[in-house]
Amino acid sequence: MTIRLSILLAAAPLLALAACGSGGGGNSDAPAAPVAAATPPAGQEWSQVVNRSPEGGFVMGNPDAPLKLIEYGSRSCPSCGNFGRDGMVPLENDYVKTGKVSYEFRDFPVHGGPDLGLSTLGRCVSESAFFPILEQTYIDQNTFLAKLEAPEAQTLSQQLQGKSPTEIATGWATYLGYVDFVKQRGVTEQQAKACLSDQKNVQAVVDMAQKGSADGVTGTPSFLLNGKLLENTVTWEQLEARLKAAGA
Repeated sequence: MTIRLSILLAAAPLLALAACGSGGGGNSDAPAAPVAAATPPAGQEWSQVVNRSPEGGFVMGNPDAPLKLIEYGSRSCPSCGNFGRDGMVPLENDYVKTGKVSYEFRDFPVHGGPDLGLSTLGRCVSESAFFPILEQTYIDQNTFLAKLEAPEAQTLSQQLQGKSPTEIATGWATYLGYVDFVKQRGVTEQQAKACLSDQKNVQAVVDMAQKGSADGVTGTPSFLLNGKLLENTVTWEQLEARLKAAGA
């Protein structure tokens, strides 16, 4: 078994939900020259072009975009939820659709087991369904967070101690209602259970978390622009200012 969940799951799975924002000082980049827009493929918009990256993320937009934005995010992180609700639509409409910016999302499960279930199942969808489901997850996030704060969550956490990673992912995804959530969006229950019970799907989430740690990520949401970690950037307002400064 190559899965290494000690960092994610050795501590109590229910970490402080408000402690997921990344911090640090501000970058002081000089404004860059404007970048040119690009024409999308015939009959499509760039926001409809979605591919998986070699690192396991999902990338929306022009593969050759001069500005490549990566978000490391947690589906149970309130700060990520705020960004998702405030920023995903304008990011897509005002920047990705121009062909100037590509947007890649990588799961970073800062809340251990609960995030592991949400992330694993949230990735077992088609390329075209990934971002709509992610966006709807953030819209409905308070429903999932309420269940995490209920007494039953602590009971489940104790019951899952010592279980396999796939059992942990399945237990949390089921308890949080995420299996039913994706069933309403084109994923059958059989497909959901098969996804969660497949170790390679769980491994992909862990691998992305380890990649994020190597990239300097310590909290969520964290953004990289052309490979550079953007410090003090967790809100859409802050991120949009960075994109404009980079020429978008």
